[in-house]
Amino acid sequence: MKVLARMAFGFAALALTFGGLQAQETKVGDKAPEFDSVDESGKPWKSADHVGKKIVVVYFYPADFTGGCTKQACGFRDDFQKLTDKGVLVVGVSGDSAKTHELFKKEHKLPFTLLADEKGEVAKKFGVPVKVGAAKAKVKVDGKDTEIERGATAQRWTFVIDKSGKIAHKNDKVAAAEDSKNILELVEKLSK
Repeated sequence: MKVLARMAFGFAALALTFGGLQAQETKVGDKAPEFDSVDESGKPWKSADHVGKKIVVVYFYPADFTGGCTKQACGFRDDFQKLTDKGVLVVGVSGDSAKTHELFKKEHKLPFTLLADEKGEVAKKFGVPVKVGAAKAKVKVDGKDTEIERGATAQRWTFVIDKSGKIAHKNDKVAAAEDSKNILELVEKLSK
């Protein structure tokens, strides 16, 4: 019994060492986790203001200005009107700073909200694997070298939250360039 107690204590200490206990995995049919963040303008954004009013697509991606992430964002940009016409709100989430999101959104003319999750807290609420740790990179913005910052790096996962506030779809093996098309097909089925 003492051995089990010591093992339990050891696992609890280990979990605390790595930033606390991980959130449980979010599954289809679960109530969507509530979360707060800031958008690309630095303004507060609360899921409670949107979930339950529209179908909400929350897509997590590793980093602004990278190949796959740019393809994914531009796919949602290109399908934005079709998604909006179906009552869908698209929200991208990564560990990049609000300032980096602002630059990325401007550079690629993205018409949807990007949320800064620099501590990986939103990703953890959804059960998305995330590595917390600051990173900097130089990218070209308007033809100039610009330094950008990221506080966390999440894996590429996409969730669809239906109008009742439940997870209607979860994809943890997202093909970046095809994500928006797949979501559009799914939303068309949900609308019927």
